[in-house]
Amino acid sequence: MNGHLLDTHVLLWALFAPEKLSDIARNALLDTQQDAFVSTISLWEISLKYALGKLQLKHCTPEDIASAARESGFIVLPLLAEEAGSFHRLPRLAHRDPFDRMLVHQAILHDLALISRDGSMQDYKQHGLQLIW
Repeated sequence: MNGHLLDTHVLLWALFAPEKLSDIARNALLDTQQDAFVSTISLWEISLKYALGKLQLKHCTPEDIASAARESGFIVLPLLAEEAGSFHRLPRLAHRDPFDRMLVHQAILHDLALISRDGSMQDYKQHGLQLIW
């Protein structure tokens, strides 16, 4: 494992409501031996949900999230063309959310443990996903 990738809700909780994180997730984020990554996919998801009125942010806008993540020590992970092009290889299991599925795909490709409370991602363990919660 080369580090951790934060699911979108974990990013928001880490920045604005750390009390919502499990002890295991919090300890993983505090582990200085592992890098913690935030995908551009999460930044896109936040922006889209904000625009649709499905997400409210206090005291910031979606444009502020990337810099807040960096200031918190997270590394922004871009979506590479090869990752986008190979997304079709990830099996379509019960989980249908395209943002979450791309995070799963990136986590597997980069050998990152995905920090997520979303139990429906468990099915992807058989395809190499490492989950933390």
